[in-house]
Amino acid sequence: MSIRNRIALQFSIIVASILIVFSVVIYVVSATYRREEFYERLKNKGRTTVRFLVEVNEVDQKLLKIIDRNTLTALINEKVLIFDSRNHLIYSSVDDQIIHYNAKLLNEVRQNGEVETYSGDNELVGLLYRQNGRELVVLSSAYDRFGRSKMENLRLTLGWGLLGGLSITIGLGIFFAGQSLRPISRINEQVSAITARNLRQRLDEGNRQDEIARLAINFNDVLTRLEQAFEQQRSFVSHASHELRTPLAALKSEIQLGLRRPLTVPEHEEVLANLLQDTDRLISLTNSLLFLARTLESIQSVPFQIVRIDDIVFLAKDELLSAKPTYRIEIDYENIPNDENETQVTGNEDLLKQVLLNLFDNACKYSPDHTARVRISTDHQFCRIAVHDQGIGISEEAQQHIFESFYRANNAMNYDGFGIGLSICAKIIELHQGEISVTSQLQAGSTFTISLAHI
Repeated sequence: MSIRNRIALQFSIIVASILIVFSVVIYVVSATYRREEFYERLKNKGRTTVRFLVEVNEVDQKLLKIIDRNTLTALINEKVLIFDSRNHLIYSSVDDQIIHYNAKLLNEVRQNGEVETYSGDNELVGLLYRQNGRELVVLSSAYDRFGRSKMENLRLTLGWGLLGGLSITIGLGIFFAGQSLRPISRINEQVSAITARNLRQRLDEGNRQDEIARLAINFNDVLTRLEQAFEQQRSFVSHASHELRTPLAALKSEIQLGLRRPLTVPEHEEVLANLLQDTDRLISLTNSLLFLARTLESIQSVPFQIVRIDDIVFLAKDELLSAKPTYRIEIDYENIPNDENETQVTGNEDLLKQVLLNLFDNACKYSPDHTARVRISTDHQFCRIAVHDQGIGISEEAQQHIFESFYRANNAMNYDGFGIGLSICAKIIELHQGEISVTSQLQAGSTFTISLAHI
């Protein structure tokens, strides 16, 4: 069953239930009111008759019968019976009918004082009348033709009204369900047209306020992330292919050169040395690509904890200097923290250390004296690490792209590297909800600054 039909069915069932309950309540209340009103008329008739019979000496039974038959308020099939304490009938408003009565009913009236019941199709009221030590039982009955006719008309009205209401409800339910789901149908059509080749297409977000619009907004956000992921994948494949082509082409050229003619031992050694150099570059590039792929894959699932950023700075220094002893790293505090919490951040120690290793290595690599100067500073909100070098610097145009994967500035082409490290640093800092920025001037050096919110 479609959602539209399901909504229409549920809406119809709810409205039908309300209409049925409402109709039943109206009918029951009306029937109760009719019955109580008719019983009250029978009581008044019985009391009036017994009072005329007992209290008015000028009215005898014959005159009372004439009054009963000719009163303007006479009811259909009306009968009034009066019995004494011995259950003897002392008055009957009708003479042309056989009178049947139940002794148990008379005793029940004497016991309860008042009884409301039925006698066939007639309503019957029993009353106990006392005067001067005398007890009389009055039975008053009649058929409420007018009241029952009104109830029959009410049943027909409610029945047809219920049937018409249900028909209108079902029709309106199907119509409004279709109208309400029409935006979803449009979204479904738009989603069906989106493929891997046109991820730039977006859904219509409508008024951007209702639930359908928020669904479209969230789906567009998902499309944006997918588009970015696809672009990153394309860029990764493109740049990786380009970077791999150079060492592979060099390897092929060296091999072809070695096969072109017989070589002397020194020439063999030179070819092998070149092959080893290109192989090392190829291994380094492969390791960098693997590290980038693993980092992008697992960066969202790493555990976070409270770490001291200054401790990570010294750990990164020791690890880099153990691998490259010719480098120098000078660390100093720009200001003394007022509280030890000012150097504590929520993050992953290994990832933050990898960021600092990349920045330290770049600063030492591009500086003529292979020296990186690190400054740690804090304020009431952030802890900052600034890494300064006196290297070749970065142009203003290149500064806008240096955090992109595989991007390298023109003046950095003579240095080892693949343009991967800074892009990884940017993603890691973004994961820690921090900022990484750069200020640089050509031939004057660069300063990379990391800002992380402390606890």
